Amino acid sequence: MYTTEPSAGKIGALIRGFVLSRKSRVPIALEALLFAADRVDHVQTEVEPLLKQGKIVVCDRYLFSSLAYQGAAELDLHWMDCINKFALKPDLTLFLDVSPEVAISRLKRKKSVMETLRNLVKVREVYLDLAQQQRMVTLDGNKSIDEIAKNVLETVLKEPEN
Repeated sequence: MYTTEPSAGKIGALIRGFVLSRKSRVPIALEALLFAADRVDHVQTEVEPLLKQGKIVVCDRYLFSSLAYQGAAELDLHWMDCINKFALKPDLTLFLDVSPEVAISRLKRKKSVMETLRNLVKVREVYLDLAQQQRMVTLDGNKSIDEIAKNVLETVLKEPEN
C-alpha cells in the first residue's frame, strides 16, 4: 500500500495549504512540529492499520525527509528526533540520491516554498549525512525512471526480512 507525507489526513491538508503553498517558509520549528503531528496521525490512522492487515506499506517521504528539510534550515536534529519519537522505525529506507538540478527539472507540479535550488543543495547534504549514519540504502536517482525502478525492485527483493 502506498502512502505519502504530508498525509491525506487533516493535518497533512493543513501542511499543504498553510506551509507548502506560501511564498516564504513558516518558522522552521512550527514546520517541524506540524510534520511530526501529521506523522503521528499518519502512522495511527493509515500505516499501523495496514501493517496489522499484513500489508506492505511504502511511504513516499517520512521521518528522514523531515530531518533533511528542517535540518537543512539548521533546526537541531536531536530535537527533531525527540518530537518524532512516536514514528515507527521503517524496515527499509531508500534514499534516491538526485542532484538538485535534476530534481527541479523533474517536478511536474508547482514547486513548494522548500523546493528552491539553494535549499535542495542543503537538503541533499543532510540526506547524504543521514545515509551514512542511519540504516538507509542510497540509490542513484539521476538515472532514467526505468533504471531507478529496476534498482529499487532489486534492492527491495534482496533485503532480508526483519
